[in-house]
Amino acid sequence: MLENDIRLSVKTALEEDLGYQDNAAVSGRDKANSDITAQLIPADRYAQATLITREEGVFCGKAWAEQVFNQLGGEVALHWHVDDGDLVVPNQLLCELSGPARAILTGERTAMNFIQTLSGVATHTKHYIDKIASTHTKLLDTRKTIPGLRTAQKYAVTCGGGKNHRIGLFDAFLIKENHIMACGSISKAISAARELEPNKPVEVEVESIQELKQALEARSDIVMLDNFDVTMMLEAVELNNQCYAQLGDTQSGNKTKLEVSGDVTLETIANYAKTGVDYISVGALTKHVRALDLSLRLKNT
Repeated sequence: MLENDIRLSVKTALEEDLGYQDNAAVSGRDKANSDITAQLIPADRYAQATLITREEGVFCGKAWAEQVFNQLGGEVALHWHVDDGDLVVPNQLLCELSGPARAILTGERTAMNFIQTLSGVATHTKHYIDKIASTHTKLLDTRKTIPGLRTAQKYAVTCGGGKNHRIGLFDAFLIKENHIMACGSISKAISAARELEPNKPVEVEVESIQELKQALEARSDIVMLDNFDVTMMLEAVELNNQCYAQLGDTQSGNKTKLEVSGDVTLETIANYAKTGVDYISVGALTKHVRALDLSLRLKNT
């Protein structure tokens, strides 16, 4: 899925910059001719360029940059000095480029847009990971992603040390208030999910301890504690432990997992993790994105 999405998202991004081509058979080099500013440079002019970062962060986005120049004809060579997931510091050399000057300049912004956005996600994720490093709690992303960049941003989260929640609406159940109301109850919703897709995980969102008890009794795989305060989280963890012990199922490993969601910030996440919950999901990882500051400089050869 990711490899296919990289090709499609880069194609769309280049079309935004170069105009949409009616003829799908138009070559990468010919498509690049739509860059009228680059046409000021002689076609046979070759150049070298360097890409650096202006600030500290976590690098991510190699495959997207490579795909940009592949779709522009494949004549630009990229020599990387970093890998996805690497920590970088200000003025660090990330990549050296060489090839036709026109192609380098045409692909520059599109490639950097992908790298700076995905590196921003990876860096933001790392900030959260650092806050809970001393706990066993795992950090999850959400579906609050930039449209069209779902798999890209979720990949960037893993580069920053986080884990992926469900990819979309197709790979796991997340039963929320309106689903429960439509189904009749938490137990009925879970039963319906088990019958429909018995091999897919079932998660239920609850807003109170009473709803948590219902979800535990119905054996939900995961329970999302929505906007619980720390005291309620501690109570939820204890209740889950008691329920697990009472079921006499302690050898199976099928203990319900608890996930915290809502009002999670860099200031609050450590206290939430210390309650003993299994997961904390944070929408800000992918929707509050600040791009990493990059710079590309061209030199003639």
